[in-house]
Amino acid sequence: MTATRLLTGLALAAAAVLSAVSLPPAAQAAQAAQVTAPAATGAAAPAVAWGPRYSPGRGAKASGSLRATGEDHADTPAAETVRISGRVQDLTRASSTCGLAVFRITYRTPGGDLPFTHRTVRDCSYGTPKSFTFDHHDVYQVELKVCSEARSAQPSVNCLYAGTWKVLYLSR
Repeated sequence: MTATRLLTGLALAAAAVLSAVSLPPAAQAAQAAQVTAPAATGAAAPAVAWGPRYSPGRGAKASGSLRATGEDHADTPAAETVRISGRVQDLTRASSTCGLAVFRITYRTPGGDLPFTHRTVRDCSYGTPKSFTFDHHDVYQVELKVCSEARSAQPSVNCLYAGTWKVLYLSR
């Protein structure tokens, strides 16, 4: 068993040496710089498109983009600011039904805790999508759930707790 481990270790070492030798010097330098360079804080990442996401039964649709800036990877990784923009659309003809895009935003507090808050965007007009844009600070994770349900002040318990949240952003 010891000989097997020794031979496996030698094979892995030989493969690493061969891959390093086969790279041109410029590529070797670039690879080393990627490994040793610290992550740039405050750098703006490009906007990432998400969607379209549909509610169960396809009664509502949401799509848009998300941009995270100023990622800090100290103790608990978080983005300084996340800007979420997009459109939510009610796809039902019933006037008593609305399409909802519910965002669950987990953020970092000064104490290092990770509580979450909900942000809901509602469209109750068939055929006319509602546009939205909002920012949130010290964001660790952004999740989305799209629902289609009767008009009300808040999303229903079924909307919030049934089904799966779709992760749009996770600070790493």
